[in-house]
Amino acid sequence: MEASESPASLASFDAMSSPDVPPVSTLAKDKSTSSSSFSLTDKKSDVDVSIDKKPGSFHTKYDAGDPNDLCDSEPEPFKLTNLLFHRKVYKAEDVGAVATRRSVYDDPHLAPHYWPKSQYENLHRFDPKARWTFEEEKTLLRKIDWKVMFWACISFSALNLDRGNLTQANTDNFLPDLNMTTNDYNMGNTVFRLAFLCAELPSQLVSKRLGPDRWIPMQMCAWSVVTLVQFWITGRSSFLVCRALLGFIQGGFIPDLILYLSYFYTKHELPFRLALFWISSNICSIIGSFLAFGVLRMRGVAGKEGWRWLFLIEGLITLTIGIATFFKMPPSPTQTKSWFRPKGWFTEREEIIATTRVLRDDPTKGDMHNREALTIQRLWTAVCDYDLWPLYIIGLMFGIPSTPPGQYLTLSLRNIGFDTFTTNLLTIPSQVANMVTMFGITLISEAFNERTFVAVGEDLWILPFLVALYTLKDNPNQWIFYGLASGLLSYPYTHPIQVGWCSRNSGAVASRTVNASLYNMFVQASSIIGANIYRKDDAPRYRRGNAILISINLFNIVILYPGTKLYYVWRNKQRDKIWDAMTPEEKSNYLATTSDVGNRRLDFRFAH
Repeated sequence: MEASESPASLASFDAMSSPDVPPVSTLAKDKSTSSSSFSLTDKKSDVDVSIDKKPGSFHTKYDAGDPNDLCDSEPEPFKLTNLLFHRKVYKAEDVGAVATRRSVYDDPHLAPHYWPKSQYENLHRFDPKARWTFEEEKTLLRKIDWKVMFWACISFSALNLDRGNLTQANTDNFLPDLNMTTNDYNMGNTVFRLAFLCAELPSQLVSKRLGPDRWIPMQMCAWSVVTLVQFWITGRSSFLVCRALLGFIQGGFIPDLILYLSYFYTKHELPFRLALFWISSNICSIIGSFLAFGVLRMRGVAGKEGWRWLFLIEGLITLTIGIATFFKMPPSPTQTKSWFRPKGWFTEREEIIATTRVLRDDPTKGDMHNREALTIQRLWTAVCDYDLWPLYIIGLMFGIPSTPPGQYLTLSLRNIGFDTFTTNLLTIPSQVANMVTMFGITLISEAFNERTFVAVGEDLWILPFLVALYTLKDNPNQWIFYGLASGLLSYPYTHPIQVGWCSRNSGAVASRTVNASLYNMFVQASSIIGANIYRKDDAPRYRRGNAILISINLFNIVILYPGTKLYYVWRNKQRDKIWDAMTPEEKSNYLATTSDVGNRRLDFRFAH
């Protein structure tokens, strides 16, 4: 987890703007009164916001431009049928019309409560009076897709190339060469997942202090070195050490990368791109299968096994990508200039649009800066957020039914008679199908604004195939088994939906990265459980294991997902009852004085 949108903390950060551009906004504390009174003046936008945080005292002078020239309509959800047959729905009737969407910054009573903090690194480019056209936004978004999203997909592919090569090594007699059994293989997967799980939160602490733009390439280079070092492993002990190191270094990478993407995209744009994000993983798996098909033929070169060359070559490939990533990930939309990129990626106008549109979409992204460490208190607050626990349980349970069949596909195909090279090629069709179904179910979720009943689609897909594998006779026709296993592994992967769901329901920027990490920790725990369901004494049909998977699958379908839906509906009704009973003055006073943040606020509603 894979992973969320963004985080925050409170610390000082002096370099919030480039040296040659003075900050547009200044924040001064009025020391003449005992109450906490703040005055913010935007020299560029003539914004004057005064907030007296003493209970019952609130006044505002705020000019955010003409509210009548804003766009009130929500973006059209992405639908594949529209892309193919009705592309005009994504085209503005007038590309020169204003695309700036209404937000809390257009309400003089609400705007001061959502103003970005003075440490926010993009504050000097935030302008609530700025207006831009559909054509400008489209041009900017296309530039962000090519420069930011494209490399994020390459980086994620590097992760999956190094994570998936163990499965491919298994087709080249990896276990017999090291005198290991399938139980040792299970132990390796368990050690990897456990280390991955344990590293999630520490990785987030480091990432928030250094910034994801620095920490991500450091992680990539470190795990690439461990991957290529596997060329020299000699047995069970060195195998387990390498798996532990890989898991610990890779832990936290996915939430870090999704956090980084949230600096550039709105909540309407990110889910579709997260689908592309995980589709890139499937594309990488397909490329990896072809690469393994060729590299494993090197068995005997320099007297070494083919799987050793696979680890070495793929480690060198991802190390190259990791080094390049140091130069391909600027800290934020307003910090793209550097000694090796003197002109930067965006013009000043584009930086204003990039910053303002993201904050208009989600004002809480201004509560942080990208070199800000998470405190233990904030960490503990996120852990104690019981409203996210249903999603953590989903993260623990939803992936178990598909884990053992996926991990054992290559071993099972070898056991029923397919050779090394045919086995690697036979994994490709299910990877392609999985890519298509994941893409489709993510679009369905966004089109209908539904998560619970769409996300359960993964378990609904898997159930009939598990039942068929359970009832399959001993020594089945190898093509029948392959068809059932491939059909099962073609399931629509709902992890991207659930990552976005967790991010949206966390609310506060400060907690999003922690909540995403916690969710991903439960996903890794799910993999640990799944890695130990198929056992040596249950081989080769694994009927006992499949019976366990069917039971878990039914629990998810009948109890877990419907229960999560009912819980969030109930929580929203509780909030509605309190919030709707308040007068406008009471609501304004609540927003001015409350210490509630994120999903604890009375005006927050949970997605389901």
